[in-house]
Amino acid sequence: MQRRKFLVGAGAVTAAACLGDRLTWADEKSAIQAALTVDWTRKGNTLPADYTGLSYESRQLANPKFFSAENKELIQLFRELGATGVLRIGGSTSEYTAFTTEEPKGEPLLEIAGPGLPANDYTETPITLRALENLRAFLDATGWACLYGLNTGRGSVERAAEEAFHVYRILGPKLIALQLGNEPDAWRNRYRGADWSYESYWKEWQVTRAAVLKRVPQAKFAGPDVSNKLAYVAGFAVDAKKSAPEVALLTSHYYTMGPAGKPGMTIDRMLAPDPKLERDMATIMDAAHAAGLPYRMCEGNSCWNGGQEGVSDTLASALWGVDAMLHFAQCGAIGVNLHGGGMGHYAPIVGSPSQGLTRRPLFYGMLLAKEFFGATLVEAKLECASDRVRAYAAVAGSKKLLLIVNKTDAPVTVKLPAAHAHAVLTLDGPSMDAKDGVTIAKKGTVKVEQLQLGAHSAVVVKA
Repeated sequence: MQRRKFLVGAGAVTAAACLGDRLTWADEKSAIQAALTVDWTRKGNTLPADYTGLSYESRQLANPKFFSAENKELIQLFRELGATGVLRIGGSTSEYTAFTTEEPKGEPLLEIAGPGLPANDYTETPITLRALENLRAFLDATGWACLYGLNTGRGSVERAAEEAFHVYRILGPKLIALQLGNEPDAWRNRYRGADWSYESYWKEWQVTRAAVLKRVPQAKFAGPDVSNKLAYVAGFAVDAKKSAPEVALLTSHYYTMGPAGKPGMTIDRMLAPDPKLERDMATIMDAAHAAGLPYRMCEGNSCWNGGQEGVSDTLASALWGVDAMLHFAQCGAIGVNLHGGGMGHYAPIVGSPSQGLTRRPLFYGMLLAKEFFGATLVEAKLECASDRVRAYAAVAGSKKLLLIVNKTDAPVTVKLPAAHAHAVLTLDGPSMDAKDGVTIAKKGTVKVEQLQLGAHSAVVVKA
């Protein structure tokens, strides 16, 4: 029997018929064989309700109408991803913003900002009080909170402190913490000299911290918000524990590959296991635990520099996304913020308020991961010849959850730990490189002893 083709949906979860005693989308003889064992008593990290997150460039605030209560469509899309979540404002354009208490005359300089747009040039753009007030209304409407990045790479300490004062005054309880600068580990020979180091960064960070605390004594900070240099993460964790009790969160970025446009940025590479991530997360979580700080991956995606066309905007990115989100949780992260905005190939949501917004395939991967929010991961072991078939298990009260992701172009048969009634949710699409037709479908309760996943698909099983 050929793999079932699901109807194209516009973000809605569609119903599908129960297929008897087992789910079967594939010819059993051609399927990769796998067996899953779960120890429901060996508990790991709990995913908080606000685990999901999106990251946008600060430059987007140059249009106060984007993050506002008026942008009903965007509010609805955020709420689809989670009743609570974290919006991170920052990115490379945060170093080219200029906070001002004066309202510019005329229309905003741009409607949308972000990767994949000519407007994403590096010229100074204003962030106004109206932009912050509208952002607060947007956060209230979505139920989300905010990580907010200040311009400390190119901006003055005085302006950063003033912006922090107004951010705290306006966002209030919706503000989780401030981040002082974006990717400071990449400032060497860019915003600073050739002798720039972590030690240089920490000295500057303390100066800005003191200026912010003078204006906002109750301020909380997150950092170091680095691109990849783990010496900054380890050093920041140690120094924060020693002399900066206002630090509430450890943060860094992660991109599977990049830059976009470079040869070799393929679906195959995106879906392959990343041994470096395993090593890096072990280092990061050791630092976080030693400092007593939670860790959040606050900016990341499949391929930096806007995403690779035909890779980051396909069904494959949805499979990558749901696996990545659960993998970070398995390592101990309290949340993941996937970067986007504008028309970037890797953006989960693209478009503009005037022309409408679109869910990209990655959006559906995030939507599937939502099933695990509030649940506690448990030990799951998958015996499988392919390292691109991944499995996770969790408990939420009396409910048991399984997630199996098939990142191959072959069907997979998975023997499950036990046979009883299950409700099933599937992520599917026409082909690995499909940009359209990606959907999530819900199946009625079925009795499952072994699960058959079609090529390039994922399934959540609830018991």
